[in-house]
Amino acid sequence: MTHAPIDHVVIVGGGTAGWMMAAAAGRYLYNGTRRITLIESDAIGTVGVGEATIPSILNFNALLGIDEAEFLRATQGSFKLGIEFVGWHRPDSRYVHPFGHYGRDIQGLNFHQLWLKMRNQAGVGPMGDYSASTVAMERAAFGMPRSDPRSPLSSMAYAYHFDAGLYAAFLRRRAEADGVTRVEGRIVAVERAPNGDVAAVRLEDGQRIAGDLFVDCSGFRSLLLGETLGVGFDSWSHWLPCDRAIAVPTERTEPLLPYTRATAHQAGWQWRIPLQHRTGNGVVYASRFMDDDAAEQLLLSQLDAPPTAAPRRLSFTAGCRTRLWERNVVAVGLAGGFLEPLESTSIHLIQQGISKLFALFPDKRMASVERDEYNRQMGDNYRSIRDFIILHYHATVRDDSPFWDHVRTMPLPDTLSRKIALFREKGRIFRYEDELFATPSWVAVLLGQGVTPDGYDPVIDALDDERVLTALRQMRQATATAVAGLPPHHVALAQMIG
Repeated sequence: MTHAPIDHVVIVGGGTAGWMMAAAAGRYLYNGTRRITLIESDAIGTVGVGEATIPSILNFNALLGIDEAEFLRATQGSFKLGIEFVGWHRPDSRYVHPFGHYGRDIQGLNFHQLWLKMRNQAGVGPMGDYSASTVAMERAAFGMPRSDPRSPLSSMAYAYHFDAGLYAAFLRRRAEADGVTRVEGRIVAVERAPNGDVAAVRLEDGQRIAGDLFVDCSGFRSLLLGETLGVGFDSWSHWLPCDRAIAVPTERTEPLLPYTRATAHQAGWQWRIPLQHRTGNGVVYASRFMDDDAAEQLLLSQLDAPPTAAPRRLSFTAGCRTRLWERNVVAVGLAGGFLEPLESTSIHLIQQGISKLFALFPDKRMASVERDEYNRQMGDNYRSIRDFIILHYHATVRDDSPFWDHVRTMPLPDTLSRKIALFREKGRIFRYEDELFATPSWVAVLLGQGVTPDGYDPVIDALDDERVLTALRQMRQATATAVAGLPPHHVALAQMIG
């Protein structure tokens, strides 16, 4: 049985989400017959402060055939090996969430379990000493991960910092070259078909653009999914009370650090993201506990270089639409949900939305089984990332402000409570389906936030202690030696981009 194929995909909104969708659609959906149209208005601004990513961005760029050096030049990008968290467990604490993994497993047993048993032995040292990414971050160094599994540098992974506006412009050029049509204009009306689907949108200049599948990339407004189709929004503000952000760029400072810094303050946290031409800075806070002027004053007082533009204020609510695909509308990016940028997951969620839409790409019938599966998978993605972010706030001993008292004592989602309890007992981590964050990420944040297991996996006792101890000491030394040979981050970047 054959069904009528989608003839016209209409993307509503530009920005990072719209042009990521358009670039991918131009490469994989455009066939000379099927049309891809993106509608955006230069008069409508984009959020455009998402400058930090996670390693999955490399997969997206590779699927589009993007040359890494060209990308870094076009977006003023730099490399990112992880995130430094300052003041999260205690006001004077610091830890690192690195990309990649720690050490090497032995006989199929997780490295962190080996470390938990041996951590108090001489020469073992802290967990971070077994992560090449962590050691490189400490040295402001960078090198490409090695393919040789015997090298400690094979454990590294990386992502990017880049200018989101420049990335959207870069993708626009590629999308238009691949057959995507851009239409400039403000949407003033949305037409519904008799069956309830979206039939067309009307622009301010009178144009009517009809389509078969509409991708809503209209940002927080959620013009099609939220406003037109009335799909509800699940607020997670009771777990993630931060609902405001202020962003400001500053001049570039030296050294050019290969990581994002997230510094906790009395009602939220502050980010620092180093790019080639500037540093991105911002403060995220809960308006219940800090007013806008106080937050802006805090941000400006903590800058380490002169600002190059005026501060920009943003409002948001953490949460997700109850369905991200309804009828013939799929929401990608902020139109579907938002989780604050603490772990740089916004662009990843855009990427997931696109890849899952392609995996379940419909015909004109819009089969409910495809929609349901998309909504299930994307809902699970949002919820698993939500839990990971909540962990940063809840696992703390800070009691120096009403904000930290609130997040430290608030009830947790059952899914997160189980994870914490299992780790606290014997250091066990269980992931479900295609959860984004792997075991090393959970271990880094749980240990960094002061969640210390009472024991370790008893299966470890089947191994010879002296051999395990010797192996750990050798891994630690090998990691330090390998990273010592890496160039400074700014040198590695210059070598890449010329």
